[in-house]
Amino acid sequence: MAKKETAKAAAAGEGAAPGKGKLKLIILLVLGLLLAVGLSIGGTWFVLSKGDQAEPAEAASSAAPVRQAALYQELMPAFVVNFNYQGRTRYLQLSMALMSRDAAAMDKLKVHMPVLRNRLVMLLAGQDFAALRTPLGKEMLLQQALASVQELAQQETGGTVVEQVLFTNFVLQ
Repeated sequence: MAKKETAKAAAAGEGAAPGKGKLKLIILLVLGLLLAVGLSIGGTWFVLSKGDQAEPAEAASSAAPVRQAALYQELMPAFVVNFNYQGRTRYLQLSMALMSRDAAAMDKLKVHMPVLRNRLVMLLAGQDFAALRTPLGKEMLLQQALASVQELAQQETGGTVVEQVLFTNFVLQ
């Protein structure tokens, strides 16, 4: 009989050990999950609270240079240029606007509008019609026009004045 009781106790001990192992594994997994969530929340709080402390310094530095409102100067009338392309006469009609943030400098540049328009007409007339049909060709023309306008502005007013040249109408025919 003693052998039977010892065998039952041994069987009970073997049966209990796997159950306790699963319970320990579940507890460890839950603790690991809680630790990960806690670290995530703590890290987020740390980053956000550090950002709040940095804001007043950034606000003070960004408050000093106030960005001026954009001013637009339409170049009227529209530019019309003809091209000889594959034995046919083709046309480009282009309306442009200049963007600046300095009204006084823009007024100084307006005095030189005939020279500016002449430069732009010469630039447009020198373009390849096939290239202007592509988006890349239009973008290149836009960059060339900006460089030409800024070069004239630098010569005549002492500053670049114009931030952007905008095509407000672009018709190839």
